[in-house]
Amino acid sequence: MVKNVSPAFGPMLRQWRAAHGMSQLDLALTAGVSSRHISFIETGRSRPSRGMVLRLAETLELPLRERNALLVTAGFAPVFRESDLASGDLSPIRRALELVLASHDPFPAFVFDRAWNILLANRAHDRLLPALLPDGAELSEPVNVVQLVLDPALVRPRIVNWQLVAHVLGHRVQRQLRAPLISPGLREHFEQLLSYPGVREAMDEVQAPPDAAVVIPLELELAGRRLAWFSTIATIGTPQDVTVDELCLESMFPANDETERFARTLPTTE
Repeated sequence: MVKNVSPAFGPMLRQWRAAHGMSQLDLALTAGVSSRHISFIETGRSRPSRGMVLRLAETLELPLRERNALLVTAGFAPVFRESDLASGDLSPIRRALELVLASHDPFPAFVFDRAWNILLANRAHDRLLPALLPDGAELSEPVNVVQLVLDPALVRPRIVNWQLVAHVLGHRVQRQLRAPLISPGLREHFEQLLSYPGVREAMDEVQAPPDAAVVIPLELELAGRRLAWFSTIATIGTPQDVTVDELCLESMFPANDETERFARTLPTTE
């Protein structure tokens, strides 16, 4: 059943369009509608159909969570469900992720959500992380990737090139903060992560990458060794569930021979 369209729908669409750097004409041409129609929708003079809302959301490449929010604001029921990763409905996804994680051993890999909380990790990750933590350090659940890097009481003292890593990671979190519809809880979470000492300064300072660098490595000092890693981040193709849409799988690879030897000889905890 269609409810009345909220007066907030036009401004919400305008915010997302602006966030993507698109004019009304840009959005109209890409979506295959008239710019006049876009103007009427944004000013509330025209009520968009369910199909039009979905078309505009797809054109703007909105995450599924934001597509649902746009639908609700337009007076329609959400289309995309949100499931628990531990639920039976997502068991094939979880099993696939676990297979990929296991196959990446002896190198670390983990799955995190939109808040950068680690949901799944392989054995290599579980072996390496305790070795990087200072004595007496306590991890709260869920373990958060950004907190590990930015919190002075966690992995941060081990990171040789911390200023550069904090600059890159901080700006990634900052981009998420700019999302027009970010929830108050997630905003508070991200602002807290960026409030650790020295983080804003690292973000503001122009950071030069290493000479001849192909990627920016994560350089760690551990037991007298200089370890260097780079990573890839993968997502699930063609997701139709909000939880699945927000999953990221980060796989770490050794950037030099010494790091590879270290990873292959790191004792197990089993």
